Amino acid sequence: MGRAAETDVDLDRDVFMRGLIRELATSLETVIGLEEASGYISLVGQSVGSQINEAYAQALGLPRLNRDQVADVLVDLKQRIRGDFYLISQDDEQIVLGSRSCPFAEKVLGRESMCMMTSNIFGTIAAQNLGYARVELQETIARGSSGCRVVVHLDPGAEMNDELGREYYGDVQLPGGPASGSTPADK
Repeated sequence: MGRAAETDVDLDRDVFMRGLIRELATSLETVIGLEEASGYISLVGQSVGSQINEAYAQALGLPRLNRDQVADVLVDLKQRIRGDFYLISQDDEQIVLGSRSCPFAEKVLGRESMCMMTSNIFGTIAAQNLGYARVELQETIARGSSGCRVVVHLDPGAEMNDELGREYYGDVQLPGGPASGSTPADK
């Protein structure tokens, strides 16, 4: 009989944490449904997004990031956690990102609520620095796509379909509107 430490078991901290998050998402989706589970995961994503934003701003020595820096941070943070994200395009109205892999790897398949981590982290970082963001998850690995396509809309006055994306508001004064806290608003 061999020792447990000598066996070929696919288990390390990363595998354990991804499995844990998947099972939490599965339990939430089963007990309270996809929409409510997404809401709970959104709360976690918003908090994590604020922490990540603060860490990058501090590391860069800046009180607030501009659009180019926000796009760079969104790609970098996903790369650091093994999500193969890349910048497709950006302009004054939107930042478009793609991904060839998810940080949750195969654990995300069929668990759309886990995508709220990306939506809320991206939305919180963009809104806290630029004043507003609406994150649209156009394609996701969780829904069976081969990759993800995430659009971070930056113009609060832009036309939008009612069901596309979640809105986030930061404390930056927007032209023609009051500033508010960074909170997601379902759309």
